Amino acid sequence: MDYRTLGHSGCAVSSLALGTMTFGVETDEDGAHQQLDRFIEAGGTLVDTANTYGAGRSEEIIGRWFASRPADVTGRVVLATKARFPQDDSPNGLGLSARHLPRALDESLRRLGLESVDLYQVHAFDPLTPLEETLRTLDGFIRAGKIRYYGLSNFTGWQLTKAVHLARALNIAGPVTLQPQYSLLVREIEWEIVPAAMDAGMGLLPWSPLGGGWLSGKYRREERPSGATRLGEDPNRGMEAYDRRGTDRTWDVIAAVQKIAEERGVSMAEIALAWVTGRPGVSSTILGARTIGQLEANLRSADLRLTSAENAALDAASDLRATDYPYGEMGLEQRSRNIAGGR
Repeated sequence: MDYRTLGHSGCAVSSLALGTMTFGVETDEDGAHQQLDRFIEAGGTLVDTANTYGAGRSEEIIGRWFASRPADVTGRVVLATKARFPQDDSPNGLGLSARHLPRALDESLRRLGLESVDLYQVHAFDPLTPLEETLRTLDGFIRAGKIRYYGLSNFTGWQLTKAVHLARALNIAGPVTLQPQYSLLVREIEWEIVPAAMDAGMGLLPWSPLGGGWLSGKYRREERPSGATRLGEDPNRGMEAYDRRGTDRTWDVIAAVQKIAEERGVSMAEIALAWVTGRPGVSSTILGARTIGQLEANLRSADLRLTSAENAALDAASDLRATDYPYGEMGLEQRSRNIAGGR
């Protein structure tokens, strides 16, 4: 397992993170504790959760794991959680306001059984709350010792940049990470969000690096999902819905991943994860697993390094093929010329 800094902070984290969205929903408590134990044993450190995962059950399960393990084990964990989405049906039961966030953090700490968390992330942008209010509240959490760092999740490029520069103008702590969706199937963030994050010195914590399971090779063209898979149980599930994502580009990417996996003698998931983890600006790639077996398979990607030829093949297959300036071929040529000329 490699270790990298959490963005521009001095905190080291493992290059793979354990995502816990399945805890208390698709993974029972014993299975969740097995995953945590195995992740730490493998050298993992960053554990990512949220107050909405399992309606708080994920945090509770993690809290009981902390309480039942020795300090030399739990002390290795860099723990991250999030807040933003509804906790109840009251008018102030959601959002990033100075009214909601302190309550949300206190409830997360209670479920976790901890006095502080390492990374507190706002789960999405809140258009109704002034950003200054949110940032001052997060800075106050740091000053109170309840969190060590804060990050953003699912922000666009302009939202991220506004937060960074507003924090600097207010002379308060700024965000250290961004948690975006990122995979060989979802590369749009490379147009604006990745450059904005890297310019600010923020580390990326990609979620859904396997494209909702598509890049693990479990689905086939012209064969609707069935059986004990997420899309087998619900083909219309969320962003990874079969009819929505089953495009020619998707199958081209899957074919490229499969070819390299077969040549390497490894799983398709390992190839897809290694590609994401090797992208510029990535601090840690978030793994999501239902079972200990899935986690074991994904952890094997930690030791995999793709060659330049393999990366080029994957980049070509997953190219978004933007058609016009500033993102198309002319825009890429211009950006390359500016970089080469130091401008």
